[in-house]
Amino acid sequence: MVTPASLRSAVAHVRADHGVSERRACLVLGADRSSVRYRSQRPDDAEIRERLRELSRQRRRFGYRRLHLLLAREGHAMNQKKLRRLYAEEKLQVRRRGGRKRALGTRAPMAIPQGPNQRWSLDFVADAFTDGRRFRILAVVDDFTRECLALVADTSLSGVRVARELDGLLARRGKPLMIVSDNGTEFTSMAMLRWSQDHQVEWHYIAPGKPMQNGFVESFNGRLRDECLNETLFSSLAHARHVLADWRDDYNHARPHSGLGGITPAEAAAKAATQAGLGHAPALLAITARLGHQNQTGLHP
Repeated sequence: MVTPASLRSAVAHVRADHGVSERRACLVLGADRSSVRYRSQRPDDAEIRERLRELSRQRRRFGYRRLHLLLAREGHAMNQKKLRRLYAEEKLQVRRRGGRKRALGTRAPMAIPQGPNQRWSLDFVADAFTDGRRFRILAVVDDFTRECLALVADTSLSGVRVARELDGLLARRGKPLMIVSDNGTEFTSMAMLRWSQDHQVEWHYIAPGKPMQNGFVESFNGRLRDECLNETLFSSLAHARHVLADWRDDYNHARPHSGLGGITPAEAAAKAATQAGLGHAPALLAITARLGHQNQTGLHP
């Protein structure tokens, strides 16, 4: 019995079973009477606990740090240590899913884009419907703002289809300076080569077997699978497209991004646009360095 709570329990047990006074029970057990009589003044934080449980049910793969940011947005200001204690007491810890083994080796730093639309990353993610049929998802990410520009789901995505989706993105957002992808057949097809030449967009292919050279979209794919694909059973293609559209909107406008200092990709894009519009080049470069510091782990394009 080393904690005050265990001593209080032992004193209560001795008094109930043997009918002795509190003074006698404390003397026998070596407990301090002031500690036994102490009643905690700590608030129960019932409102915050309930909101924390509600957020954890909505965001089942969020840890206490990201939940702390969401609570702060709602005006629940508290020390992160206290939130971590409440998080643990409510048994809300997220079990880390096992990851695949990664190749070891020396990697040169990857050049960080200096603004929105300077470099996009493309990759495919595969999943299945409840009946076992497979489908694929084309993910497009802006490496500077970390925005998810597109999540295109279909049972077949050819090079022609990828080119058509990129045409739609260019019409809405403008042309990037560079696109980074792996060496998949869709990205190396004649349709994509023709598209790259027609639009004068530089296309960089990462080295075979080196996914971390495309680390921005690989990191995004991990969040997509962990927070959306692994949490949802897709019944049809229409259902998958609806869920992905909702998740993409939430990812861009509500989900705090640790690589951006806790703000959302949409807020990072707005901040970059404001800095660029005011002509604050040094400030923009400072933002760029801060946002990209944690991701300098791939080979130079």
